[in-house]
Amino acid sequence: MPLTAEQQSLLDQPLKSKIFLQGKGGTGKTTAGVHRLKQLLASGVPAHQILVFVPQRTLAAPYLAGTRDEIGIAHSLVTTMTLGGLARRMVDLFWPMVSREGGFAHPNQPPHFLTLETAQYYMAHMVRPLIETQGFFESLTINRNRIYSQILDNLNKSAIVGFPYQEIGARLKSAWIGNIEQLNIYDDVQSSADRFRQFCLDHNLLDFSLQVEIFRQHLWPLPLCRDYLAKTHRHIIADNLEEDTPVSHDILREWLPAFDSALLIFDEDAGYRFFLGADVLSGASLHQSCDTHLLFQENLVNSMGIAQLKGGIQSVIARLQSHPVENTLGPSEAIKGVLVTPDRKLKYFPSMIEWTAEQVVGLIEDGTPPGEIVVLAPFMSDVLRFSLGEQLDARGIPYQSHRPSRALRDEPATQTLLTLASVAFPAWGLKPQRANLALALMHTIEGLDLVRAQLLTNLIYHEQSDAFPLKSFEAVPLNLRERITYHVGERYDRLRDWLGSAAEDEADNLDFFLSRLFGEVISQPGYGFHNDLEGANTVATLIESIQKFRWTVQQHLPGEEFAIGKEYIHMVQDGVIAAQYIRSWEGRSPDAVFLAPAYTFLISNQPVDYQFWLDIGSPSWYQRLDQPLTHPYVLSRHWQDGHLWDAEDELAAAHETLHRLTIGLLNRCRKKVYIGMNAVDIRGYENRGLLIRIINDVWRRSVRGGA
Repeated sequence: MPLTAEQQSLLDQPLKSKIFLQGKGGTGKTTAGVHRLKQLLASGVPAHQILVFVPQRTLAAPYLAGTRDEIGIAHSLVTTMTLGGLARRMVDLFWPMVSREGGFAHPNQPPHFLTLETAQYYMAHMVRPLIETQGFFESLTINRNRIYSQILDNLNKSAIVGFPYQEIGARLKSAWIGNIEQLNIYDDVQSSADRFRQFCLDHNLLDFSLQVEIFRQHLWPLPLCRDYLAKTHRHIIADNLEEDTPVSHDILREWLPAFDSALLIFDEDAGYRFFLGADVLSGASLHQSCDTHLLFQENLVNSMGIAQLKGGIQSVIARLQSHPVENTLGPSEAIKGVLVTPDRKLKYFPSMIEWTAEQVVGLIEDGTPPGEIVVLAPFMSDVLRFSLGEQLDARGIPYQSHRPSRALRDEPATQTLLTLASVAFPAWGLKPQRANLALALMHTIEGLDLVRAQLLTNLIYHEQSDAFPLKSFEAVPLNLRERITYHVGERYDRLRDWLGSAAEDEADNLDFFLSRLFGEVISQPGYGFHNDLEGANTVATLIESIQKFRWTVQQHLPGEEFAIGKEYIHMVQDGVIAAQYIRSWEGRSPDAVFLAPAYTFLISNQPVDYQFWLDIGSPSWYQRLDQPLTHPYVLSRHWQDGHLWDAEDELAAAHETLHRLTIGLLNRCRKKVYIGMNAVDIRGYENRGLLIRIINDVWRRSVRGGA
């Protein structure tokens, strides 16, 4: 597509200039940034001297894709980096200079960098005994994995906001106005964070928070580090500043004078990663460090009707916030043309799912590519994904889903492979339950339904055996073999024989074992993972996760002996959330309907023609997550000491969250929004959330012609 006048104005700027570019979503800022990158390369700037700096690695994808097909451009040499990536590279490179000053117990030994998963593993190692023997967090009723992850989140907040981690508990307590038991919980949080940090220093372990702190406090001030970065990177394009953290902005502000050119891109009405530390105000302040300030205002995505709908929602939310603005609603036809609601009353959740599938079918039959349709909800629960998937499967509609915060243990492919591994290594003592083994066999062996899988499991699984627990198919009585079928029996025997023989060589390398199991058996014809691309992607993520875990936990914890594979399975069973793997973000197909949480779609930063907003009566569209051990607002840089977080603050946060979310979604919608609303939610409660009231208000006012 030809560039707009606003986009061209960026390319008309001198190459050696520092530019702050801002605008709302859908105005073509990233596209202009990609062209600026090409312009730098075409002018003779070596690719390795250009740095693309983003808050999340996936957001650099347009820049890499934009140069991939350019003849003569070595796109792979363009460096893409996040704050975490920058900190890790510099700490790894200059480790001898900071290891002793950073307080590490073994400064002459190399560092061990932790992933989100391995950090939670070591956090569990530290906190679990405190819970079981000292009564830590005894008044909480949440899963333990949430305790571990929220303590880590507090440490991360301290690093990216820029306050000492020793102040976490005091900050949380200063804003609390509830019962006194919560104050004791905050003390437990602080004590757990202190012990985990000391454990990391004692064993040269660096989680994300410690990497950032070592870099910011000890490396960044060093002239040697600054000189190295200045010579390595001469030009920078920093996109999505509003999604980045205060410490990132501090570093960029101090780093900018060293660059020959800079392009800083800021998206208005965004900041979707606020709960991960994103700071909109801090990002906007960087315009003071640039010579040129450009504003993009022309929306290249929205139709007129979507623009009218967006204005209507903004005006309604502004009234709720007691900040009335001019009514921007147009005639009712403009809203009716883009806002599609059910033509019948949908009382229960299944009715909404069925209506959604019907509308998707209608769009595709009218010629809409499946990739131009997204189905969104505040959370893509298992029930929602399964129910909608069943409806789409029944209608022959291809779809794919992406839930980056989903725990590894919740994936059927993960459960299947780890169950088979538990069977293959009886010395670990992880004897799977019969129901779990039956499910694993059903997913693994093609043509085996759950009833026959349970029957087969009851006949061949010796659960109490300390040796290899699976019998051959010959152990099945003759009259039942025909019921299970000999085809299934043949495939089962091949799987059983492989598990029994391969396990002898791979007891210490679970990732090798699962890689061979997948490649040699269960991905072959006759098995459940044959031609299952989504399952293969999950398996690849699982193997990569195990590999990183093994690399980090090669040295035993003091005084303990254990099998790494067994420890990994325990970690997954505890519900540890998977670290983010780029592979899962790269696989979005243009030939499949996309099912995802609303925030996941926003961060992918790809507009579509049609959006479905499901379960809009749910308060999850705007309410904060229940996080009793942390608080993103209190731990932000803009929180005032002594201020108490009360109901008014909670309501204001809900309004602001809903404004950012809805306007962000509409900025990425070209044609229509389908509203999925049912009178009663999945738990049987009446749906009366704030979003459904806003939609109804916009609709009523549009019918009255904007009155």
